[in-house]
Amino acid sequence: MAANGIPEDVLMDNDLIKDLVDVAKDSALLNGVLMRTKETPNSSEVVTYAPFTLFPSPVPKDTFHQALAVQTHYNRLVDRISQDSSFLEEALATTIKVDDFTGRLFNIYRHVLQEGKTQSIVLGLNRSDYMLDQNGDGSASLKQIEINTIAASFGGLASHTPNVHRHILKVAGRLEDSKRILDNNPSAGLAKGLAKAWELYGSERAVVLYLVEELQRNIFDHRYVENELWKRNIPVIRRQFEDVAKTGFLDQDKRLFVDGREVAIVYFRNGYMPQNYTEQFCCGCVILKLMQSLIIMTMYISTHLAGTKKVQQELARPGVLERFFPGEPDVVDQIRATFAGLYTLDMGPEGDKTVAMALAKPDQFVLKPQREGGGNNLYGAEICQVLEGVKQSTERMAYILMDKVQPRPVHNYLLRLGTPLKLSTCLSELGVFGAYVRHGQDMVLNECAGHLLRTKSDEHSDGGVAAGVAVLDNPFLV
Repeated sequence: MAANGIPEDVLMDNDLIKDLVDVAKDSALLNGVLMRTKETPNSSEVVTYAPFTLFPSPVPKDTFHQALAVQTHYNRLVDRISQDSSFLEEALATTIKVDDFTGRLFNIYRHVLQEGKTQSIVLGLNRSDYMLDQNGDGSASLKQIEINTIAASFGGLASHTPNVHRHILKVAGRLEDSKRILDNNPSAGLAKGLAKAWELYGSERAVVLYLVEELQRNIFDHRYVENELWKRNIPVIRRQFEDVAKTGFLDQDKRLFVDGREVAIVYFRNGYMPQNYTEQFCCGCVILKLMQSLIIMTMYISTHLAGTKKVQQELARPGVLERFFPGEPDVVDQIRATFAGLYTLDMGPEGDKTVAMALAKPDQFVLKPQREGGGNNLYGAEICQVLEGVKQSTERMAYILMDKVQPRPVHNYLLRLGTPLKLSTCLSELGVFGAYVRHGQDMVLNECAGHLLRTKSDEHSDGGVAAGVAVLDNPFLV
């Protein structure tokens, strides 16, 4: 692994690695790092370990703590953007004309603005993702890839991976190294935000409703946060959008009931893909119903829009962050330091310059559509193929361009069911969870809720754990 991580001689000791792999898989099962082997409504007899690295991966201590420290500022930023309708109108004006999905979201948002929001309690659960860009002097800079403002996943499983890597390092005879694996409990951190909002809602009978897909391989990630709520005697139910559409109703006080249960909070673990907003799926009509009620949601439409790639690009323009943090130059500097280069593809000279820049050096950039869930970004020759087709068209406004972050590769073994074991050249991405609760204009909770490290082979440009590309990891601070 090198770079102050696991020494290469350990990585090349085939007999040791063989023994450690068996230990690692058993340890993952014992510690609850679990995933269903296939999408099925029944979880029995189809459970295995979630994919993970054999060893923890090195992360510079200073940049790790920088990511944690800036998270509460990102929480405030997302919240303030979500309250600024004029900014969202300006930032997304061109995108909603050419991107049907963002346009549908924005139409729901406009309807909500006209109707007015009933609930004054706001709950935010998000995850800001970063990679470490290598500088010419060998140092690394923290650069944000994106912020996930809806259905930010793997907080549950990330709470259980530290013990796995500690055990592996102990068995490998690296006791001192095992002590450098940090405690991490995003399950509790995210549940703390949910619990605070539930408490403010003020009804002990009311439930937290998870909005989920019918088939869910990553069920255990959900359950760990859910169990933290049950520990606090907060009841939880799981339903799909169709269930809410069919059985949900508002009483005269605008309280939402689903299957006869009063709902305090809706926790979105689904609802971020275009197919969720078709007439058949009815996500949009459900969200309108939710918005008209007293329930608290982990994702308001304005929060979803605040996490779009176009908003990310607009925030990088000079003077924009100052709009949200007047009189707080230190906060502005801390957030701006995490920005990679971000460029508009709107029609006009600035967008034309971006197109020319991308076509001239496509390997230095990432072309990003307005999509969540991983596996959507375009790289290298794909950038040229797409931009050559839309460079003279308004269709290019559906994308933004970002500098490609160049992290330092390390060597590790990626353990995934059914995949042959091999030493891979790997790249890592650090995620930081945030939780906040606002009551009226008072921020009553604003915290960093934990972290997540995901690692993938450098053979892959894009894709997360759920997409079968990345695996779970832990930071080994150096």
